[in-house]
This record gives sequence, structure tokens and C-alpha cells, in this order.
Amino acid sequence: MAKQSTNWVVTILIALGSLLILFPLYMAVAIALKNPEEMAESVFSLPTGLHFENFANAIEATDFFLALRNSFIITVCSVAFILLTNSLVSYAIARNMNKPFFKGLYFYFISAMFIPFQIIMLPIVKLTTALHMNNMPGLIILYIVYGLAFNIFVYVGYIRTIPIELEEAATVDGASTYGTFWRIIFPLLAPINATIVILSCLSTWNDFMLPLIILGKPESYTLPLVQYVFQGQFSTDFNLAFASYLLALAPMVIVYLIAQKWIINGITQGAVK
Repeated sequence: MAKQSTNWVVTILIALGSLLILFPLYMAVAIALKNPEEMAESVFSLPTGLHFENFANAIEATDFFLALRNSFIITVCSVAFILLTNSLVSYAIARNMNKPFFKGLYFYFISAMFIPFQIIMLPIVKLTTALHMNNMPGLIILYIVYGLAFNIFVYVGYIRTIPIELEEAATVDGASTYGTFWRIIFPLLAPINATIVILSCLSTWNDFMLPLIILGKPESYTLPLVQYVFQGQFSTDFNLAFASYLLALAPMVIVYLIAQKWIINGITQGAVK
């Protein structure tokens, strides 16, 4: 068997790409473990001592566990309702695209992807305040609505590849429309559901702008919002700030490590299909 030669161009590009990803992570960890004196000497050097007290001080300064609870509730509720509602709406549209109303509805939802958030930011603030939705439940509803445009675009394209004969067979067996969706279609959406869960989870957990303009009470602030505590008028405590950033990042890393088997399986099933 012929020996395969190494593609050095690709290898070098991969190495450079890895460095571009690992270097910011190294900087975040190094700064989080330094004290201000070490920061003043050199930003790029390794810490001479491990100052884990930065993490304890960051937890106290941000009321970390309260913000973690808020972020967890908002993310879990948003993702769960996004899966349930967006997939149902997409199924109704996908199976009725031959009707003008549903086709128009599809393009109406898709058009929302082209509207910059800055244009609708002020009307959203005024509307949510008038409806007393400037709280966590209101924020969850907004995340569900904002996910419609992209999620419908993805779901509809996938559902239309599923043979309609499966649904016709279920109807012959006496299944209702809802029964057909939950028993036949929804399990087949596993690869797309995995994609939607990952993207929705990351965007909701890391979002800063929408919670900033919607959440009015400090006790309902999410993890991205409480990072503001380190921003002074004339200075920033970078050591505590980066320690807090790592703490805010950790839950998503843990979720990925736990769920990577299902994520990889979902992507693989989608590729095979």
C-alpha cells in the first residue's frame, strides 16, 4: 500500500487556526490567575502564583449563583419552548406550502432575518414596558419569537425531505395530526433538533443586549449582565473580570462535554440522511 504524504499546507493552516483559538483562552486563564502586580509587569507571561481568590472575589462581586440561576432558567425555558413551538409551526408550513397563505407566512417569517435588531430595539422596549413584560417571562417569550425566523427556515427545509407517505400511513392507522407529528415526524427531527438546541443555547446564554434593555431589576440579571460590575468609570479590574468570564463560560463547556455524544450522533444522522 502506498504511503500517504503529509499535506503540509493544510497542517500549517490547522496549526495556525488552533493557535488563534487557544491563545485567547490562554490569556483569559493567565490573567484570571494573576494579581494586579503581575499584570503590570507582563500581560502575556505565565502567573508566578495561582491566585484562586480571584474566582472567590468574582463570585461575591457578581452574586454569581443568583445570576447563574437566572441564566439557567431563561435558557432552559427558552430552548424547550423553541423546540416545541417552532417545530410545530414549521411542520404546518412545510406540509401546506402549496397554499398561498402558508407560503406567504413562510416568507413573512424569513424576512425577519433581514431586519437589524437596532431598528426594532426602541419599539421593543416601549412595548414590553407597556405590557409589563420587562422581566424574565417576557424575555423568554422574546427569545422564542426571535428564534422563529431562522428555525423555521431550517426546519421547513428538513421536513420537506421527509416522505409524506409516512404520515399517510399513520393517518390510515388512525393517528391524528398531532399524533402523527409527535410520534412520526418529531423523532425524525433529531439531527435538526440537536442543531437548534446548540445554537439556541449558546445565543441565549451569551446574549447581552436583549437582557440589558428588557430586564429592569438587578435580581433578575443574567451572567453576561453582571460582568458590568467590573467596569469602572476610569479603570477595570481585569483579574476579577477574567475570572468571572471563565466562571460564566464554564456551564456551557460542561453542557457540551456531557452532551457531545448526542450532538455528534445528531450531526452524523443528518449527514447520513
